[in-house]
Amino acid sequence: MSQVNARVETTQLDHVVTADLCYMVRQGTKPYFESSRVTGGQPKVFFKTEQLPAAIHDMRDIADDLSMDVNGFELRHHPSKVADLHDDDLIENDYNPELKTMLMAMTGADAVTIFDHTRRSSGTSGANNPDGTRRPADRVHADYTVKSGPQRAKDTLGEAEVERMLSSGGRIIQVNVWRPITGPVKRSPLALADSSSIPAEDLIATDQRFPDRVGEIYQLARGEGHRWYYASEMTPDEVILIKGWDSIDDGRARFTPHGAFIHPDETSDMPPRESIETRTYLVFEAK
Repeated sequence: MSQVNARVETTQLDHVVTADLCYMVRQGTKPYFESSRVTGGQPKVFFKTEQLPAAIHDMRDIADDLSMDVNGFELRHHPSKVADLHDDDLIENDYNPELKTMLMAMTGADAVTIFDHTRRSSGTSGANNPDGTRRPADRVHADYTVKSGPQRAKDTLGEAEVERMLSSGGRIIQVNVWRPITGPVKRSPLALADSSSIPAEDLIATDQRFPDRVGEIYQLARGEGHRWYYASEMTPDEVILIKGWDSIDDGRARFTPHGAFIHPDETSDMPPRESIETRTYLVFEAK
């Protein structure tokens, strides 16, 4: 993957909106929440949050320079041939192979494993998923931590395979593929933090309770210098690649906070945002 440095000063960007982002409030004990798989709807949160205004820049101004290894995310043009992304059979048989081919071509990965899909809608009832309905996730967070990234890789790829890869000098990264199902997106767009602007002390390890296990994600707390981006009016022909974890810890991006926000120009009569996010692990054999 390219490691082009895209640390562009925000004063150089032409298009910016100001909107509230939902941060967590720091507390003395480890925070936790019950996942949608427990509640059947929206997660139940057992910590305080606060809405804080942020300047959110249009990543289209620097899209050609973005790098998952530097910024934690990339905007890519990638039309899908799948006509209905609400159809689980089409996703399994057609969309998954499409994404694997795309990710291998774009990143040079030797193998791609897809292990989860989540649909979201800002409509009143949310989007249907096998484990319940989902609305946009507005609390800014990163999906994995130094603990849960490798553990989820072992759960997905097998412990022996992960140990083989890492002991041989290979690399594993977790990447989410975020795509609008309908568009252009005018409501509840996705904000992403430039990973290089997020200090480790602002990433707060948080337990995510499932019916059969306890996972861990990072919630983001207030900090100085956070830089935020979104892609204006995304269409279903575009995807955002979001790095959730990297087995290599050498200063490159490893965790990418993100969350939905209310665009200042959106109104209730605009179509709701519908999207699908696909969680994957990318494997790079030692060269």
